[in-house]
Amino acid sequence: MTESAFRIGLVLPDILGTYSDGGNAKVLRRRLEWRGITASVAEIRHGEPVPSALDLYLLGGGEDKAQALAATHLRAHPGMQRAVVRGAVVFGVCAGLQVLGTAFTTSHDVNHPGLGLLDAVTSPGPRRAVGEIVVDVGPELGGQPLTGFENHLGRTRVGPGSLPLGSVRGGIGNGDGTEGAVAGRVLATYLHGPVLARNPVLADLLLEWVLGTPPAALPLPEVDALREERMRAAKHDPRR
Repeated sequence: MTESAFRIGLVLPDILGTYSDGGNAKVLRRRLEWRGITASVAEIRHGEPVPSALDLYLLGGGEDKAQALAATHLRAHPGMQRAVVRGAVVFGVCAGLQVLGTAFTTSHDVNHPGLGLLDAVTSPGPRRAVGEIVVDVGPELGGQPLTGFENHLGRTRVGPGSLPLGSVRGGIGNGDGTEGAVAGRVLATYLHGPVLARNPVLADLLLEWVLGTPPAALPLPEVDALREERMRAAKHDPRR
């Protein structure tokens, strides 16, 4: 990859943009710039075709109507799905997780087909999951506990074609003790934050998948301080 070749796609930020999930694109671009790598961010809005030539695609959260609209749009404009076939990275948050899955049912019991990039089916749970969440992940995904804020009604069952992102230390996540889903270079989670600002190891993992090598370390103590502060907030969440 040349120094100016990193192409990030922020997919449907006009309808999948709750909890500042678009900030994940800013985090990735800045972490590349700190390492001397120039990156571009393309915002792909509703009604526009999805290019298939990007390196990393980001999907954020949204309510039921927006989520269904996004799934319909992305099925009609399958550029991202084509990019996955050639090895592009996709990262989804909350509604993005559900859209990337096989199918999801909204709170009004309407079933929608997903994109099938993850083997995951989502249906409404008995109550909303709201609050801080901590997720333990394996060494192949960085090994560092992830922190975030979850706010969703969905409960997600991960099938044999994918793996959970990790196990829930505190919070709800998928609803069965696991959180998120991963299949190849497609990774999704319920964590807001923006999650990549709160978890730089996860951000760098996504960059590594594109670059083909671990990016150089960044000594940024203020980022570590943010992680520790959010870990303390999760520890004192009243749901624990």
